[in-house]
Amino acid sequence: MSDTPQVLLAHHLKALRLPTFLREYDKLARQCAAEGVDHSRYLLRLAELEMIDRERRTVERRIKEARFPAVKSLDSFDFAAIPSLNKTLVLELARSEYVTRRENVIAVGNSGTGKTHIALGLGLAACQKGLPVGFTTAAALVNELHEAHDEKRLQRLQRQLAGLKLLIVDELGYVPLSQTGAELLFEVFSQRYERGSIIVTSNLPFDEWTGVFGSERLTGALLDRLTHHVHILEMNGDSFRLKHSRGQIVEEQPPQEPD
Repeated sequence: MSDTPQVLLAHHLKALRLPTFLREYDKLARQCAAEGVDHSRYLLRLAELEMIDRERRTVERRIKEARFPAVKSLDSFDFAAIPSLNKTLVLELARSEYVTRRENVIAVGNSGTGKTHIALGLGLAACQKGLPVGFTTAAALVNELHEAHDEKRLQRLQRQLAGLKLLIVDELGYVPLSQTGAELLFEVFSQRYERGSIIVTSNLPFDEWTGVFGSERLTGALLDRLTHHVHILEMNGDSFRLKHSRGQIVEEQPPQEPD
């Protein structure tokens, strides 16, 4: 019978979804008793542990749901290698307040300059704020939209995308879109206008986007919506990947024999 309170307490804490309470209450009770801490401060410590653990689990869930191809933080980005990039603006964006204001971010620059890394870093920062984030490439999103359209579930997919506070669309411009694909992607962007934030990365300047969407009218309407509330990150410079490859080639070359 002496174990009954503990059994019932464990049952209730599980039902209330308080796993940290369940795991820590006994150990913390002994610690607080040894320190002479009163019951209210004991409960406060337990509640704080539960809150911290719950926030950690929320962040982990958000990161998993975002479907990042890799988890990268801004701490590991080499800002010195891309002088054209406004580091102050990027660090300000990492606070994720632009998401609350439903503003957009467009990172434009030649290939290999770290646009995806920046997008992933900003996405991770938003997840750490507990915000729902989704990551995809433009080509993958268009394919997904095509499939949903053909399978009569387009509206459901559109609702799922609309539920994201931040949608990251990587590599816009790498693959030209069909007319239907361009219209489907435009619809996604249009539905998010002033309702949710978008991060877009592209290797093309804006005046070349018509070649991707195949229509000046559609491109103009898209840019009008995307750039109404926007932060533009210019990322032109030498390719990180090319630099790395060159460095490896130099390291792997055998030393030359003297003539």
